[in-house]
Amino acid sequence: MEQVLAFLQKEFRQLRRDPRMLFLLIIPPIVQLVLLGYAANLDVRHVPLVVCDPLPSAISRYLVDRLVASSYFDLVGYEPDPRRIDAWLNRGQATVALVFPPDFEKAMLNGTTASVQLLVDVNETNTATVALSYASQIIRHAVKAEAPSAGVVPELRVWFNPALSSRWFIIPGLVGLLLTVTTTVLTALALVKEKETGTLEQLLVTPLRPATVLLGKLVPFLLIGLLDVLLVVLVATLWFQVPLRGSIPLLFGCALLFLGNSLELGLLISTLSRTQQQALIGAAFFALMPMIILSGFVFPIESMPPVIQALTYVVPLRYFLTIVRGIFLKGVGVPALWDEMLALLVLVLLLFGFSTWRFRRQLY
Repeated sequence: MEQVLAFLQKEFRQLRRDPRMLFLLIIPPIVQLVLLGYAANLDVRHVPLVVCDPLPSAISRYLVDRLVASSYFDLVGYEPDPRRIDAWLNRGQATVALVFPPDFEKAMLNGTTASVQLLVDVNETNTATVALSYASQIIRHAVKAEAPSAGVVPELRVWFNPALSSRWFIIPGLVGLLLTVTTTVLTALALVKEKETGTLEQLLVTPLRPATVLLGKLVPFLLIGLLDVLLVVLVATLWFQVPLRGSIPLLFGCALLFLGNSLELGLLISTLSRTQQQALIGAAFFALMPMIILSGFVFPIESMPPVIQALTYVVPLRYFLTIVRGIFLKGVGVPALWDEMLALLVLVLLLFGFSTWRFRRQLY
């Protein structure tokens, strides 16, 4: 233990003398979280809306006012001729068109079912789907308010994210993604740099055991990774107002397990690389891209083919996303997350065994 502590002291002294490395470890995660928190926004607001109302009525105007007042839609114009609606959509002047039939008011006053037509430009699938859902719900509720006998409107309740804010879903996931970028890439680069300069071999000819050298190299990045977790959580909760409903100690404990996976993955990449350029390319292809594609951060795992779904079970970020979103938004604890925690523990042990074996094999 005295050797380990002495070696750690040496590593922290070396990090302190390398301000560029400290900058890369601490500042970029915060900057990336702020930028992605604003840029990666799936909320649909201010969708251009054109209305075709051949015989305007008080009820039709009320429905249009409700759509505009929701802030989901911006009224860009009225078109009295239904045959010219296509031109609005084709030119991109409107994304959604609302077409009222001539007998709309009469049907509403008689208490019978009245249909309106919603035309949606699906050039951007997510916007079109969400806009169609919003418009349908607003119209149903408005019709129920104006003519209760015209139909039945279901009452909707949204759990965990009542504001339907995509940032509440995305930003907790960014915690895991940014930790992967920081710890995996920089760990791989730092160890390969030691090999390139020959300092790693100099350490290995000392009385220190290889395991002690390896531990001394990884622990500083682990501690700095926990500091990054603290900074990112503060930005998420204080800047973006994402609620943290669960246990903070549990969050850091699970982050520790995930950081172990990221560091061991960085070590494994370093054993497969001879230069820093190779390590950077390897980290991009073997860590960052699989994490983004297969973790469920962008694409739902349930919609993937069965073979691809099977590959996601070896992606640590898949489990950490479930954990961090559960702690942030649901406030759940160990009983709800123990299987994800167990998966992270198994993966970190497997990665530790394989990366250590590769490291020793490379030495000898």
